[in-house]
Amino acid sequence: MAVAEELGIEPDVVLYIKEPPNEATLRAIVAGLEDPVEDLVRKDSLFKKLALNPDDYVGSPDAVVEILLAHKQLLQRPVIVRGDKAIIGRPKDRIAAFLS
Repeated sequence: MAVAEELGIEPDVVLYIKEPPNEATLRAIVAGLEDPVEDLVRKDSLFKKLALNPDDYVGSPDAVVEILLAHKQLLQRPVIVRGDKAIIGRPKDRIAAFLS
């Protein structure tokens, strides 16, 4: 948020745990994502606990949407959306370039 505010942009913040994206929203993000689709899925301890295979998500928008609908906490964040384009805001210096 600080990067957006520095650029004079007032962001709409979505708290993904309280308001998880629905299937249509996830598909729109995936369609406009400038990063590899598999990067939307966090490969953290929950991912490992669920015994998921990272290779199952490489280049597979449907698999990414499916896992994020089932386990919203696996959504990589922040996801920055502007118009019909989206990026994963890591590292954070990517955000300024994307928003300007």
